[in-house]
Amino acid sequence: MNVLVLGSGGREHAIVCSLAASPLIKHIFVAPGNGGSAPGVVNIELDIMDGREVVQCADEYNVDFVVIGPEAPLVAGVADTVRAAGIECFGPSAAGALIEGSKEFSKDLMRKYQIPTAEYAVFKEEAAALDYLEQHPAPIVIKADGLAAGKGVTVAMTSEEAIQAVRECFSGRFGKAGSKVVIEEYMTGPECSLIAFVDGRYMIPMVPAQDHKRALEGDLGPNTGGMGVYSPVPIVSEYEYLEMVSLMQKTVSALISEGIDFRGILYGGFMLTPTGPRVLEFNARFGDPETQVVLPMLKTDLATILLACSKGELDELEIEWSDSWAVSVVLASAGYPESYETGKLITGIEAAEALEQVTVFHAGTKQDCEGKVYTNGGRALNVTALGDTFEAARQQAYKAVDLIDFEGKTYRKDIGARALRGREAWEE
Repeated sequence: MNVLVLGSGGREHAIVCSLAASPLIKHIFVAPGNGGSAPGVVNIELDIMDGREVVQCADEYNVDFVVIGPEAPLVAGVADTVRAAGIECFGPSAAGALIEGSKEFSKDLMRKYQIPTAEYAVFKEEAAALDYLEQHPAPIVIKADGLAAGKGVTVAMTSEEAIQAVRECFSGRFGKAGSKVVIEEYMTGPECSLIAFVDGRYMIPMVPAQDHKRALEGDLGPNTGGMGVYSPVPIVSEYEYLEMVSLMQKTVSALISEGIDFRGILYGGFMLTPTGPRVLEFNARFGDPETQVVLPMLKTDLATILLACSKGELDELEIEWSDSWAVSVVLASAGYPESYETGKLITGIEAAEALEQVTVFHAGTKQDCEGKVYTNGGRALNVTALGDTFEAARQQAYKAVDLIDFEGKTYRKDIGARALRGREAWEE
């Protein structure tokens, strides 16, 4: 089977690495890919937002199966176009992807089907949103309604921050994504992600993961696409895990009730509040960087799972996971998530991957004709390590990080540190 993977980040590199190990796969094409494609994997220049162009590419390269990584082409309906052409596709329809593409849609769905989440209000005009803030003081959460590459959320701890966040949305900073604003109740507790395979009617959850969204150590600074992650999550109780699984299944049932055929990934972001898990957000694709720790622990063939989702046959599978722990540290360009420079030579990747159970997933990189790798984005690399214990995996990840170098290399040194101190660390 020939596979075309759409996307260019660390998530897609992790997907490609897992697919490359499958006996079902003959050739893998990635559009546009990055500087870390595995041997035998072909990068293709392609407008992944244009479904017709994706179909033409699939026909040209005899592709049997298209796997869509990022959210933007899903929201644009690329999966619909690919399926309409008779090609198997992993990724929900545009109607399903709206659960990520519009926070208003997602929140309304949760309200309708009584899925616990933060109280909220939606605004199309700046003045009305600012009036609402006068009646609902900080701390409070401001979200651009549409896709904003992980940067449209502000957890405002002061009224000034909240007002500024609202004004930024309506000023056009996030383009059309900010034309509507969702203002949410501020919730407290640790955050946790749970990703699930969905085939339109059946769901299988993965192992939970915990991302670090803030740019700076101590969970300070602006939100980013993610600076590091680990899995599983030691502070999650069995009750909380089962409750999250239940809420994910309830959401799949809600989508079915709405007449939405959802075949792909449902990602649930949860807050573990004192009264139980509540949904922070839903995404319609693999998390990034959560994928970079979850897939390395997957023992079942990934291609088999993704194809079963596409065909509605997930209930015929049993999915196995390793007993390992995984920690991934993001190496970013200086200045990320704001302005940053690219084109910096990266060294030490081979030395890092020579360490036991270490994989370096490329995110924002490019490779020249001589095989040298350079930074080409805000988040350049995801350094992932497995271990028999959480602490062993964490130590191995940072050992690998020390072997990699590029000008402006930036990373958080505290990925997973709070989890090592236990649940009480979130109450400090």
